[in-house]
Amino acid sequence: MGMDDRDGVIWLDGKLVPWRESRMHVLTHALHYGSAVFEGERIYDGRVFRLAAHSARLINSARLLDYEIPWSRAQIEQATRDVVKANGLQSGYVRPIAWRGSEVMGVSGIGTTVHLAIAPWAQEGKLSVQARDAGINVTMARYRRPSADFAPGHAKVAGLYIICGIEKDRALKAGFDDALMLDWKGDLSESTGANIFLVIDGGLVTPTPENFLDGITRRAVMDLARKRGWTVEERRVRPEELAQASEVFLTGTAAEIVPVGSVDDHRYQPGPVARTLTADFQKLVREPDCEGFGESTHLAPPAAPLAA
Repeated sequence: MGMDDRDGVIWLDGKLVPWRESRMHVLTHALHYGSAVFEGERIYDGRVFRLAAHSARLINSARLLDYEIPWSRAQIEQATRDVVKANGLQSGYVRPIAWRGSEVMGVSGIGTTVHLAIAPWAQEGKLSVQARDAGINVTMARYRRPSADFAPGHAKVAGLYIICGIEKDRALKAGFDDALMLDWKGDLSESTGANIFLVIDGGLVTPTPENFLDGITRRAVMDLARKRGWTVEERRVRPEELAQASEVFLTGTAAEIVPVGSVDDHRYQPGPVARTLTADFQKLVREPDCEGFGESTHLAPPAAPLAA
């Protein structure tokens, strides 16, 4: 079933609109210049996990692109609850997206109207039981995550995902499940859509998010690990350290926690750390107060307006 041909409703600019009638013009600025910002959220038992944190990051992403979303965080959260309820979803995925409209066609988006849509749909995990038991197979990407001098990596911006899409397609065509990207310095950063953890000497090691998303699921997993008394180290991680890891796993909203079975020639067995954190995470997402910020959600500060 195509994403444009479904039953249900989408929240669009303040209204619940029939799914098939949610449209935008072909000369929309974001379509041509990548100025859309978005989030990916999960529904558990009718509630959206870390809804407040996702809504705040959506607003912050737009500010990093130098525009404002004309709805408050509280309004976005209520709109999300309304559209999830209207679609009768107890579990699934939510995609809020804000974009600059079609009033102006040019590199500058000044003068465009900012729109917001929130679309939820039923979607279970895509990984098979076998893949979760054995771990996914990952290859190293060719493109690297750019430095903060070249792109606003702390914003979840549509345009920045082009290299992720290229690398994901390249990995799938080569028989892998995903690709692992380095940053501009040659250090480990993330996969095409998830953060990475290594288990080294019994502790968790994860790259410092210098210019990629400090994932909301990533932060939740770090909190869970610390509650168990495990060490969690955010630092520079060299690709050579993949050989020292006893476990490797990815974390993300859609992926949740996914063990890695191989990174090219490096082989791993999904182990007790990933299994324990997976069980802890499944309990966390179903807690009554799961919609909040969590214990250590970090957001990049809003960017200063660009100089005239």
